[in-house]
Amino acid sequence: MPQPPGTAPSRAQPSLRERFNAMRNLPPFLRQVWATSPTLTLTALGIRLVRAVMPVVMLYIGKLIIDEVVRLVGLGLGFVDLRQAWDSGQLDYLLWLVLAEFGLAVLSDLLGRLVSYAEGLLSELFTNATSVRLMEHAATLDLEDFEDPELQDKLDRARRQTMGRMSLLGQLFGQVQDIITVASFATGLLIYAPWLILLLAVALLPAFVGESHFNALGYTLNFQWTPERRQLEYVRQTGASVESAKEVKIFDLHRFLIDRYRTLAEGFYRANRALARRRAFWGTLLSTLGTLGYYVAYAYIVWRTIRGDFSIGDLTFLAGSFRRLRQLLEGLLIGFSQVAGQALYLEDLFSFFAIEPEIRSRPDAVPVPRPIREGFVFENVGFRYPDAERWAVRHLDFELRAGEVLALVGENGAGKTTLVKLLARLYDPDEGRILLDGRDLCDYDLDDLRANIGVIFQDFVRYHLTAAENIGVGQIGAMDDRERIVDAARRAMADEVIAKLPGGYDQLIGRRFKTGVDLSGGQWQKIAIARAYMRDAQVMILDEPTAALDARSEYEVFRRFKELSHQRTAVLISHRFSSVRMADRILVLEQGQLEASGTHDQLMAAGGRYAELFELQAAGYR
Repeated sequence: MPQPPGTAPSRAQPSLRERFNAMRNLPPFLRQVWATSPTLTLTALGIRLVRAVMPVVMLYIGKLIIDEVVRLVGLGLGFVDLRQAWDSGQLDYLLWLVLAEFGLAVLSDLLGRLVSYAEGLLSELFTNATSVRLMEHAATLDLEDFEDPELQDKLDRARRQTMGRMSLLGQLFGQVQDIITVASFATGLLIYAPWLILLLAVALLPAFVGESHFNALGYTLNFQWTPERRQLEYVRQTGASVESAKEVKIFDLHRFLIDRYRTLAEGFYRANRALARRRAFWGTLLSTLGTLGYYVAYAYIVWRTIRGDFSIGDLTFLAGSFRRLRQLLEGLLIGFSQVAGQALYLEDLFSFFAIEPEIRSRPDAVPVPRPIREGFVFENVGFRYPDAERWAVRHLDFELRAGEVLALVGENGAGKTTLVKLLARLYDPDEGRILLDGRDLCDYDLDDLRANIGVIFQDFVRYHLTAAENIGVGQIGAMDDRERIVDAARRAMADEVIAKLPGGYDQLIGRRFKTGVDLSGGQWQKIAIARAYMRDAQVMILDEPTAALDARSEYEVFRRFKELSHQRTAVLISHRFSSVRMADRILVLEQGQLEASGTHDQLMAAGGRYAELFELQAAGYR
């Protein structure tokens, strides 16, 4: 169950060096953005470059307008009405200036909407492309990785970044735009009073340092609370899902789940609130220094204007330039700090992409023999799950002959499913090796190996898709082959289930969506078994897929499975001994080791654990 708040793995606040080092994530991020759509990227950048110079141009035009107005007032022309002033031609220059400023204002608004449009489209495309890449990379990782809680946290953070990092693109493009604008304003100020820029930079530096500090604290908080956030999502899903609704009601779990959610949520809220309060207090204090710097500069400009060094238009231009420059520099410094903070989050995304699977095809991998002639040989195979002290299986020595139906029996935890996972190379042995037709299993192409193995596990996935698609996922390349799907359903006796559905094979199954029709556990299992028959696999494995079927239905499934597995290598796992007795050979596993091997009659005659378990089960039916 979820742990109380405060038990998250600690992570120290990133140092200044770590924050700057995180900026190395920006080039690969920008390369991904460029690869998503070069056209949209160039369009967004081009528009922002044009917009970058517009503020200083508009402000300078405003200065010219004011100076022209002051000049006209000083002339004392004494126009009687607007017509007389118009006819005099004295207003022509002023009119053109006003029209120019109006045109620039309209153009600025239009360009702003265009850049939002371009970056919005680019954001959607990038999110989609990154999400696809995330799923593609996740598909290459080892099963071991997905059973590691730390990797689950990393995957959760990576998923969040696929949706939340496009704001970084806008910030980066905005930074480029603001830098050009700052350079434009700074050029004007350098002409009149260069020391004002230095004053401004010094005044804004504390705000930058403060913002950088709190961005790092925000990242640390989110990192430390990743496990709790996953727990929050788990509790929320458990408390309001179709799968858990029955037990929640029967056991009156809703209060327990609500209390657990509230405890976790309130802990996270308090941590965020404390950080927000500190950020607001120090942000206000440090920002005041920047405001003080602005008014010192403003007083200086006013004094120079009173002394006659600057015109009224110059005063307007300089005051406006300094005000905008202050805002822009503050935005740039804080923006840089935010970009550095965002780059820390990118570390979560790219560190996930950096994970390399250990189980992969070798460069010189060979295809699986067709047909398999000899079968599989386990030579002193041992395997232990990561961080586990006990061996899941060890000292396994046996053969799975080509064309043989082999049954695995044993109590829970005996290693039956682990053995199947090793056979499909979901894991590699820690000791010994597995041979296929005399060659190490690692010598074969991984994709080709798994394509030749059809496996249905007990914990199969219930896809909320149509009945045909639920079966078709067993051989994704034949998803549109309706004849093959129908044949697979017939073999698994799922055709009887589908015949009763309102939409037949096109009926959406599962209760997640409005038009879906739910199935019983046994009906779902027949659908899942049909997936195995979709594959033209040389090796068929049924790992407790019939647990929800009654004894008669299970027997019929296994009887048909044996018939349809003719000349194929097959493995079946079941706790019902009446079903496994039809196998050519039975392996008895005990605590991860092979205890006995033989036919049903041989094992009964031997009088070992198999006979004991068989008699216990048989007694239950008497």
